[in-house]
Amino acid sequence: MGPEKLAKIAIAALEDIKARDIVVFNVKKMTALFDKVIIASGDSNRQVRALANNVCEEVKKSGGRVYSTEGEQTGEWVLVDLGAVIVHVMQPAIRQYYNLEEIWGTPQRPAARKTVVRRTVAAKKTQRRSAR
Repeated sequence: MGPEKLAKIAIAALEDIKARDIVVFNVKKMTALFDKVIIASGDSNRQVRALANNVCEEVKKSGGRVYSTEGEQTGEWVLVDLGAVIVHVMQPAIRQYYNLEEIWGTPQRPAARKTVVRRTVAAKKTQRRSAR
């Protein structure tokens, strides 16, 4: 299964459980390890674990493979490794602290349903500085 299809399945699974602030990064030119990074937020430990679990279930149902997951015990940040796609599901405070969006650059618009890409506060500050 290709990275585009895996990403669509993961995004749809995240949206089904009401993930917030879903962003997708095409990192194929930055690393040979994977093609896409998806970052999403959940409001509680329980929701973060449910989001990650739903991604795993939907990928498996579609014939894909989940290589590993990490962080399920605490539920603050769960990483799901789908091979060509890496999914980070985080609580907002953890997401803000680590600011993975800054590392990976400009996100793509997900091709799935009604997902809205929002820029982080740090990205807005950087954009204002570069405009000066």
